[in-house]
Amino acid sequence: MSDTPIQRLRERFPRVAVVHEWLTIPGGSEDVVIELLEMFPKAELFTSIYDPKPWPEIVTERPVHASYLNRIPGAQAHYPKLLPLMTRAYRAFDFSHFDLVLSSSHACAKNIRTPPDVPHVCYCHTPMRYAWDESLLEGEEIGRATRLALPLMLRRLRRQDVEGATSPDVFVANSRNVADRIRRYYGRSAEVVNPPVAVEPLLGLPRGQDEHYLVFGRVVPYKRVELAVAACARLGRPLKVAGDGRAMASVRAAAAGHPQIELLGRVEDAERDALMSSARALLFPGEEDFGIVPVEAQAAGLPVIAYEVGGASETVIDGRTGVLFEQQSALGLAAAIERFEGLELDEQAIRQNAERFGRERFRSEMAAVIERATSAQPAPA
Repeated sequence: MSDTPIQRLRERFPRVAVVHEWLTIPGGSEDVVIELLEMFPKAELFTSIYDPKPWPEIVTERPVHASYLNRIPGAQAHYPKLLPLMTRAYRAFDFSHFDLVLSSSHACAKNIRTPPDVPHVCYCHTPMRYAWDESLLEGEEIGRATRLALPLMLRRLRRQDVEGATSPDVFVANSRNVADRIRRYYGRSAEVVNPPVAVEPLLGLPRGQDEHYLVFGRVVPYKRVELAVAACARLGRPLKVAGDGRAMASVRAAAAGHPQIELLGRVEDAERDALMSSARALLFPGEEDFGIVPVEAQAAGLPVIAYEVGGASETVIDGRTGVLFEQQSALGLAAAIERFEGLELDEQAIRQNAERFGRERFRSEMAAVIERATSAQPAPA
């Protein structure tokens, strides 16, 4: 007798395919894939580009089907350049031997074709942001020829993105923010299931308090790390930036001449934990679809000062677990820091807020969505 929704789904759908954009570098969206594999241990994986080196056994021990793009020399390093070719590559996959298809998509993975009797549930991290949000290209190094061709390329990507959005039977969004985009760009509704966050190891971290603020994560243009540097330089507050990426040049320029700003580069998990334990607050000036780092920080009892747009507006409670600010600028962030310094926040309330984003909750909610989505679907013969 089946005791849980997940067990019922395993029995009802013995042959499951999980589809993901590319498997090259572990990140937040790949955590979703790993949780789906935990839910369906016998599932097979499909992806555009696959590099087996950085993945745990839960990925490598099963059949992983990479597209024909994976045979192109240098594809594992330069896969973003292959984006215009990916829809065709995904549509070359055959899912006729499966009972259920789960796609994890932020670009083209949702564009697969499935037989009419095979349900397709898409966990959407976002509609293709680089197609719809041109502000993401600010600060990126783009050649003159590419910039001239950009309008035509973006129109093509948007058309492919909308066409591909007809493939899933059901959309699941990682936040209300993304559900709104799905409605706006695709004209589709979406259920919301927040992504899994490994909060459990962080909930028990001891809390000290140094005077420094913290920025943690990839340093890429849209994360606007330079605003955190500029705000702390303006106020004379110490700041530690833990992370690296292609926007480091602008961050170094903003930090020049300010010895209280430390650029630490990439750090290991143990050092990350020590930084979160001792920091005064996490600064999060960019817009994210959901944003894993603010949740991890709160699990460690660390308040968050975040831009009030995107996922952070759903994970940070203004005045209770941190501060949200409206103006995405150094002045706006500096004002938020000063407001934060006048508050007394309860560490336990901050940690409790993060507990609602744990991994078990994700599996339970996803199982419920899949059951509802497939309730009219007959069991496979």
